[in-house]
Amino acid sequence: MEISKPRGTRDFLPEEVAGRRSVESKLRDVVKRWGYGEIITPTFEELELFTLKSGEGIIGELYNFKDKGDREMTLRPELTAPVMRAYVNEMQSFPKPVKLFYFENCFRYERPQKGRFREFWQFGTELIGSAKPEADAEVIALAMNLLNAVGVKGDLNIGNLSVLRHLLSQVTTDLESQGKVMRIIDKMTKDPEEEKNLTALLAEMKAAPQLIEKIKAVILLTGKDGLAAVKKAREIAGPLPELDAFEKTLTLLSAYGINDYTVNFGVARGLDYYTGIVFEIYADGLGAQKQVCGGGSYKLISLFGGGDVVSTGFGIGFDRIMEICDKQVPKIPSIVLVSKPETQAESIKLANDLRKFVSVQTDIMGRNFKAQMEFANTIKADYVLIVGEKELESGLFSLKNMETGEQVSLNRDDLLNKFKN
Repeated sequence: MEISKPRGTRDFLPEEVAGRRSVESKLRDVVKRWGYGEIITPTFEELELFTLKSGEGIIGELYNFKDKGDREMTLRPELTAPVMRAYVNEMQSFPKPVKLFYFENCFRYERPQKGRFREFWQFGTELIGSAKPEADAEVIALAMNLLNAVGVKGDLNIGNLSVLRHLLSQVTTDLESQGKVMRIIDKMTKDPEEEKNLTALLAEMKAAPQLIEKIKAVILLTGKDGLAAVKKAREIAGPLPELDAFEKTLTLLSAYGINDYTVNFGVARGLDYYTGIVFEIYADGLGAQKQVCGGGSYKLISLFGGGDVVSTGFGIGFDRIMEICDKQVPKIPSIVLVSKPETQAESIKLANDLRKFVSVQTDIMGRNFKAQMEFANTIKADYVLIVGEKELESGLFSLKNMETGEQVSLNRDDLLNKFKN
C-alpha cells in the first residue's frame, strides 16, 4: 500500500531545498546585521495561548488535540503569540528593546489552494519595548530590506489605526464591538460591497450619521504623499498626538531611503490587538494572494500575564515569496572521483581533502570504471577525477572538465590549489 503525504503539505526535494535554504540564508543575514537574535519556540502550545489572542472562533482553523494528560494543545498557527509568551516567561528582565526574529513552520487546518498550505513557513521579527516612531520606522524599513535582499519588489501600504480607533471610541467603548467593525473594514479592501455591512453595523450601534461619514472618509483616505494624507486625517479626526508620531515615522522612513509607499488609513489588518501603525506589503505575480508581509504595533504581553509593553513586528509569508524571489543558489563545483578497488582507500583520502572546497562523490556502489563515468555524466558533475594505479604511481591525477571535455594532469597540491581559490 502506498502512503501519500498529508493533504496541504509538501515534500521538498534537494534542488528545491537548496533554493529555499539560499533565500533563508539571505534573510537571516539581513536581520542579524540589524541586531536581531533568533528565538525558537515549541511546535505545539496550549490551545488557550491562541484563543486568548484571536478568540474561540480560531479553533476551527487549528490542528488542536488533547495530550495524554487531557490538556488542550495545538500545533502553532503563527509565531507572534508564542514569542510573546516566551517573553513573559523568560525575558521580562532583558534590557529593552528586545529584538527577536524567527523562521519556523506553522499549521492551519484550512482548504489548501494556490499559495496556501496546511503546513507553511513564516519568517518574522518582533521588536519589544518601544512605542516610539523610531521603532515603527525601523521595523517597516527592515521588512522592506528583507524583501529587497531576495529580489522581491513590494508595494508598501502604511496605515495607522489610532485614527479609526479614536472615531470608533465615540461610537462605543466596547472593544469587542470595535473589533467587529475593524474586521469589516479589513474585508472592504477586498470587497467594496462590505461598505453596506459597515454602514448597517454602525447604524445598529447608533452611530451618528456625521460620525459614520467621518469613519468612511478615513477608510478611503490614501495617498502617495504621506504627509499630505496625515494632514487630511487631522482635518477629519482632529489633532491627535498619534498622528504627530505617525508623521515622524514617515519622515524617518525617508532617512532609510524608503520613499515609495502609499499611506492608507483603510489598512485594518482585521485583528483586534493592533493598536497603532499597521502595514502590508504586496507583490505582483501571486494572483489574488499577493500579500507577502504584514505587521504593525500591538499589545499582547499583558494578555499573557506580563506588563503593559508595546511591540512592533511583522510576518513574511516565506512560501509566497519563494514563488517570485531570486532563488539563485551559489554554485559549488562538483567532482566525481573514479577509482578501482585497489585505489579506493587513496581515493577516499583525496576526497576528504577536496571536500574542504568542493562537493565530492566517490563510488559506493561497486561500479566498474565505465559505469562510474556514466554516473558522473548522469548527475551532471562538473569534473571527473581519475584515481587509478597509474595516477598514484606518477603522483599526477587526470581531471576532466565535463562541460568542455578538457583534461589536465595535476599533482595533489596543484589539484587542491585549483579549487581552494
